[in-house]
Amino acid sequence: MNEMAKPPRARVSDAVEEETPQETFARKRDYLEGFLKAAPPVASPGEPGGALYEAVVDALKDIYDPEIPVNIYDLGLIYGVEVSEDGDAAVTMTLTTPHCPVAESMPAEVELRVCSVPGIRDAEVNLVWDPPWGPDKMTDEARLELGML
Repeated sequence: MNEMAKPPRARVSDAVEEETPQETFARKRDYLEGFLKAAPPVASPGEPGGALYEAVVDALKDIYDPEIPVNIYDLGLIYGVEVSEDGDAAVTMTLTTPHCPVAESMPAEVELRVCSVPGIRDAEVNLVWDPPWGPDKMTDEARLELGML
């Protein structure tokens, strides 16, 4: 039979060239220098992280569900917030149930609060029922407040 020769075993010393501690430190320093010089990306005012977007979210966090002592944002009733460059805001939201006692007044309150944010020109509230709201949409803070954690 024809026996094949075993390949040589790989060794770490074969793969890594020896460098002095000073060279290692200089290489690490170069990496950190570039990392520290990089500026964080600046978010547009209407994007998540932007000042206007965050102001709208803060305004939504001031609205509380009358039956549950948690704000509507942490409760998971807000499905989306969009803010255009012109200062127009669109909020997509739902309610806990279609038969919610504030079904008529809550969207109007959301629109009023969002319009009161400095920099917002107009607000539109879209009330949707799909996907339906469920307790899984709540933030951990809301669950903690309600004793569900």
